[in-house]
Amino acid sequence: MCLAVPGLIVEITEQSPPFATGVVEFSGVRRGVSLACVPDAQPGDYVLVHAGVAITRIDEAEAERTLRTLEELGLEDEEAGRAVVE
Repeated sequence: MCLAVPGLIVEITEQSPPFATGVVEFSGVRRGVSLACVPDAQPGDYVLVHAGVAITRIDEAEAERTLRTLEELGLEDEEAGRAVVE
């Protein structure tokens, strides 16, 4: 099964396509992510990330619903209080 996890873009580190990259926060954990598929994304945008690649932008309400669902399904790291993304 493939799973894309919502995260918040906190920083753009490279804007030049096809190498666009940024820092995305997942419930307090920050990771470097390719933004090549969402070149118009900006800090403050929520994106769905699969295998280190942001595949689409989503709104904040959808991100929150998805994170709640992951928690309800037990796909959250209880000790750290965050969704398992690795």
